[in-house]
Amino acid sequence: MAHVHVIGAGLAGLSTALALTRVGRSVTIYESGPQAGGRCRSYFDRELGCRIDNGNHLLLSGNTAAFAYLDRIGASHTMGGPGEPFFPFMDVRTGERWTLRPGKGRLPWWIFSPSRRVPGTTPREYLSLLRLKRSEPTATVAVALHRGPLYTKLIEPLAIAALNTPPEEGSARLLARVVAETLMRGGGACVPAFPRVGLSESLIDPALAYLRNKGAAILFGHRITALRNAEGCATSLETANGSVAVDPGAHVILAAPPWIASALLPNLTVPTEFEAILNIHFRVDADPDRAGFIGLVSGTAEWVFVKPGHVSVTISAANRLVDQPAENLAAAVWPNVCSALRLSGPMPPWRVVKEKRATFRATPAQDRLRPPCRTSLRNVLLAGDWTATGLPGTIEGAIRSGQTAAEAILAA
Repeated sequence: MAHVHVIGAGLAGLSTALALTRVGRSVTIYESGPQAGGRCRSYFDRELGCRIDNGNHLLLSGNTAAFAYLDRIGASHTMGGPGEPFFPFMDVRTGERWTLRPGKGRLPWWIFSPSRRVPGTTPREYLSLLRLKRSEPTATVAVALHRGPLYTKLIEPLAIAALNTPPEEGSARLLARVVAETLMRGGGACVPAFPRVGLSESLIDPALAYLRNKGAAILFGHRITALRNAEGCATSLETANGSVAVDPGAHVILAAPPWIASALLPNLTVPTEFEAILNIHFRVDADPDRAGFIGLVSGTAEWVFVKPGHVSVTISAANRLVDQPAENLAAAVWPNVCSALRLSGPMPPWRVVKEKRATFRATPAQDRLRPPCRTSLRNVLLAGDWTATGLPGTIEGAIRSGQTAAEAILAA
């Protein structure tokens, strides 16, 4: 049976390999770094004396591909959360707190219950979300929706988190897809979940164990420097250690970031603009409350997660902040954390993690640059959250892209 070479051990590459090894295909994964996971990984931070995640990721029960992935690798039990659609928020400026609690049924009866919806909003505002789906391909979130309490207290933080792009620039169509698969399907698709311990422990390490058990070869420190081709097919992978032949009938899955993919395939069109995400970790114990996280508006911090032995803060669409000194960022965020979690005292030990090219900028123009799975080489396919998945750059999109690439190979 023909071999499959997967370049990149992030979620897209792992998803591809899982789908292929499940049906008995032979797979080798080449990862340039020392560990798998890409932007989705955990590691021990010596300064803080604990394991931290490279970033924070919140899954929703409507992320069907992500939960199928977790189930396949036997890691569903590693995810935690409130177990129901439950989203606590706080306005840092006013101190107001509220909880969004969508009903579990598909019909949105909950929007008629003031205790379940965002304070100061009306049912009509929620129905206005349908405008996202009807928006023009060039429309931004801010153009498609009217500003008001729902926009400020829910849509804006949701858009920034999902698109990693300011709503004034973010694609309304991409946000529409996210809303259609979660909020518009009712609370049953909006149950939040996140790793109880870490991203690696939930999404990466169990996948590697599954793949090794299926006979996959996983090679770390193997950077692919060139992709040789002839007569419309890739013929070899070039590495610092020599050349790896791509035999007739074999396939190559390019599951690397877009700037690497376009270097290996110079005629490939890819997104060219990116947004940063900042994560600030504080070595402090806090009460996780019911949800284990809280969303913030009117502050520097946007989401605060309570984890074992530390608190982790996320700031998305962070190009505006990424060049600021780390100590300034930590000092700006710590008061937000104190307000959200009712803490006090001096700032504890901290770590700022800057992911400067966390995702492509989810603007209408950049969305049009996302390539399909297939390439100009018949035996080379793409996988990655930056490909044309119809979703923004998310875990769900990365996993779906890997499944799409695997399905294309199996259908050949």
